[in-house]
Amino acid sequence: MPIKITMPQLSPTMTEGTLSKWLVKEGDEVSSGDILAEIETDKATMEVESIDDGKVGKILVAEGTDNVPVNEVIALLLGEGEDASALEGAGSGSEKKQPAKAEKEEEPEEESDDEAASEEKEEEQPRAERKKADEGKSARPERKAEAGSDDGRIKASPLARSMARQADLDLGGIEGSGPHGRIIKRDIEAALESGGARQASAEPAPRAKSAPAAVAPLPEGVAYEEIKVSNMRRVIAERLQESKATIPHFYLTVDCTIDRLLEMRADLNGRSDAYKLSVNDFVIRAVALAMRKVPEANAQWGGNVIRRFKDIDVSVAVAIEGGLITPVIRKADTKGLAAISDEMKELARRAREGKLAPEEYQGGSFSISNLGMYGIKQFDAVINPPQAGILAIGAGEKRPVVKDGGLDVATVMSCTLSCDHRVIDGAIGANLLTAFKGFIEDPLTMLL
Repeated sequence: MPIKITMPQLSPTMTEGTLSKWLVKEGDEVSSGDILAEIETDKATMEVESIDDGKVGKILVAEGTDNVPVNEVIALLLGEGEDASALEGAGSGSEKKQPAKAEKEEEPEEESDDEAASEEKEEEQPRAERKKADEGKSARPERKAEAGSDDGRIKASPLARSMARQADLDLGGIEGSGPHGRIIKRDIEAALESGGARQASAEPAPRAKSAPAAVAPLPEGVAYEEIKVSNMRRVIAERLQESKATIPHFYLTVDCTIDRLLEMRADLNGRSDAYKLSVNDFVIRAVALAMRKVPEANAQWGGNVIRRFKDIDVSVAVAIEGGLITPVIRKADTKGLAAISDEMKELARRAREGKLAPEEYQGGSFSISNLGMYGIKQFDAVINPPQAGILAIGAGEKRPVVKDGGLDVATVMSCTLSCDHRVIDGAIGANLLTAFKGFIEDPLTMLL
């Protein structure tokens, strides 16, 4: 029986990808560990390895194909002793998730007998309440029937229901990936990671879907070209539209004098060839230490809870071809300037090559966007959901300042903090910027 090569799930939230390039062709012999293809996700291009030995019998999905669902069969591998006749009826490129594979993948999410009994009890509860209502007691109103439900109830495991209640998620806005469209644990986790509190009162999805209809037709005779939207640009557009539509932004700006920082940077860089510190390295370190001093800012909105993080993981925006990616410096407050510099250079290099693993750009608790190197004086950045803040760094430039009652010239850098007002109030944001400014203007304190 030929071995089925399927579209892999390269991150917890990945549902489809682009098969950008085949590195083998039909008839090639492959061994376990050989690279078969390159898959483009919304943030990176990753390699798919063979886990079996054999010969490539048939490629079912051509390279360059977009929106290939996770677990769709993309190729068939002939095992030892098999020939082309074994390929007949073995699978097709349009084949979706294989039933046997689906059962295997969903096995951890399947309900136990106790869970099934619990759900049956949930089904019975509305009837019990109606009986109480007949006896003169108040009853809970029946839930309105929704798509993907049976008898007016959304199909979801008890664990998924519990997680949704705790996070104040509306199950009606979540698509189930379990058997028969059932909502399971990983669907709730995916909704939370995507910024997810899809509550009944917030309707970002309809707004996002209506956006294309708002594009006005061009006058006749206007010359233009249409550029296909990449997976990355589509995800960026959806997330930032969601951000501006659902997150109440407010902004705080502070000017930092950085002459002492520039002097220390030149001094440290002159002491060794083992590292080369940038202003951005100092900024990352200062943000991390400021968040340690103001832990209330190291948090995110979670519906009916605020999640305050124990670790300070700083996302740093990096411009790459076709868009933007935010690799994460984990536990940035525990790392020195040289360690941050080395790690950031490596992450940025691999980001531009499209080689970052999902865990290297997902899960940060706060972001930095630095456009100072482009000469931008000051700007307001859009929060990257589900985070609650992003710091926009402008260019350091010579400006007139008042010093000791007289006019002087100093190198000043404007920094603007964008805050999610549900999590970071004005006082918290101001305290965070004050702490940040203190570290930037007295950089020696960052070495302590």
